[in-house]
Amino acid sequence: MEHYLIILVSAIFINNIVLSRFLGVCPFLGVSKNTSTAVGMGGAVLFVMTVATIVTFLIYNYLLLPLNIAYLQTVAYILVIAFLVQVVEIVLKKVSPDLYQALGVFLPLITTNCAILGVAILVVQNEYNLMESVVFAIANAIGFTLAIVLFSSLREHIDRADLPPAMKGVPAALIMAGILSMAFMGFAGLV
Repeated sequence: MEHYLIILVSAIFINNIVLSRFLGVCPFLGVSKNTSTAVGMGGAVLFVMTVATIVTFLIYNYLLLPLNIAYLQTVAYILVIAFLVQVVEIVLKKVSPDLYQALGVFLPLITTNCAILGVAILVVQNEYNLMESVVFAIANAIGFTLAIVLFSSLREHIDRADLPPAMKGVPAALIMAGILSMAFMGFAGLV
């Protein structure tokens, strides 16, 4: 049980997928202007990352390795992720049209979200079993959601601040992302 807790804490805080590994930065910067949209993106990433990790784990261990075609790992993973994103897009369009509209172009961008592909590849590199892989995927998705929600809250606050015109928008957002990243580095000695 302690091993799973270490994986969980490490992935959420210490090796945060966005703020430490710098994967998934595109949706992190693009969808973080509104907190409710950031929460929706976090939920979509949680679902896609968890299911994609499970499916890619099974494909790698029970198809690619036995057939000695592990070199097709990245291609297979991208196809799985693209399929899952299409499923999420169809479900969101029917269940929550407002969230679907709010996510806009960023929902299809989950297909190319390197955080999801990165987690699937890190599972193989870390030689995790299926349960460890699921915990790792969920923890990384929680870390992604935590980072994007914190960042969106900061961006909403800074948008109301009196900044010089040259600092408004993207420059202020990038500086805040750097500060948030440094704040998460403070957890480095935790585990």
